[in-house]
Amino acid sequence: MRKLVPASCPTADQRPEAAEQRPATAGFAETLHGAIEASGLSLDRIRTELDRQGVRVSVTTLSYWRRGRSQPERASSVRAVALLEELLGLPGSTLSGLLGPPRPRGRWVGGAAQDSLPVATIWPEEQRIAEVFAELDAPPIGELERLSVHDACYVDADRFGSQLRTRQVVRATTAGVSRCLVVHQADEDAGGCPELTSVRHARLGRVRRCPEIGLLVAELLLDRPLGLGDSTVFEYEVELPPGGPTTVYGRRFAAPVREYVLQVHFDPTAVPVHCERYERDPGAVVDRVRERLWIGASASAHVLATEQQPGQSGIRWEWE
Repeated sequence: MRKLVPASCPTADQRPEAAEQRPATAGFAETLHGAIEASGLSLDRIRTELDRQGVRVSVTTLSYWRRGRSQPERASSVRAVALLEELLGLPGSTLSGLLGPPRPRGRWVGGAAQDSLPVATIWPEEQRIAEVFAELDAPPIGELERLSVHDACYVDADRFGSQLRTRQVVRATTAGVSRCLVVHQADEDAGGCPELTSVRHARLGRVRRCPEIGLLVAELLLDRPLGLGDSTVFEYEVELPPGGPTTVYGRRFAAPVREYVLQVHFDPTAVPVHCERYERDPGAVVDRVRERLWIGASASAHVLATEQQPGQSGIRWEWE
């Protein structure tokens, strides 16, 4: 994977105009966003500079701060705000003085789901995903409540999982929701990236591919902007790049889902000798749950999870 090696960041006295472009009545998010735009610095360069000064803040967190999705509350985050003021050429307390009290916690606050996790927590081993989310200005995950997610994975006679069909039922937790991002990653030994096909009840927007890690991040534009409480259904298919025999399919969840159904359909001429479901906590590499699954006469297995929590859920199998 190619790593960004940013040049040294401009000092505060090189950008005196940053503070002047801030609207007089702006809040924390608006002020931070204006200062970043005026500085010309990317979020990755800002992250690198903060890290050099001993404060670690992810690109996703910086993106959430500038969009008003969240605000700095921890001690390390407040320290980052002071460094941001210096880095962006703002007078002292310009940003810190705009921080209100800690936001209330809980699932429903102001109509939006608040227990979603940053993408960097769900994919800790793939920093590139967080960078792509920031590049596409990803909408907050909690803007769409997932009422139902149904994945159907198809494994052919050559033991290769070549196709995935997905159907999601979602409901807006705020007004004006018009898009969402989906992430799919191929097996390690696959040659290329997954590709979205046959999108229904939405249309394909911007797409980012990272062939070196088999990653696809795609923007789906909904049929219409959703008002608060509005629901919609969208479907799409994914063609998976060729590789070795497939032995697992799983989905990572950044927010709770009311109902998750996963079906794996095997070709009747190539049925595994063992099949099991698994669950993992967010960012974990060890299973929290493992249960054997029966492959029925239809040569398929499935799992049903109600009130699926953030983390991973999937099915893995073994060939003879």
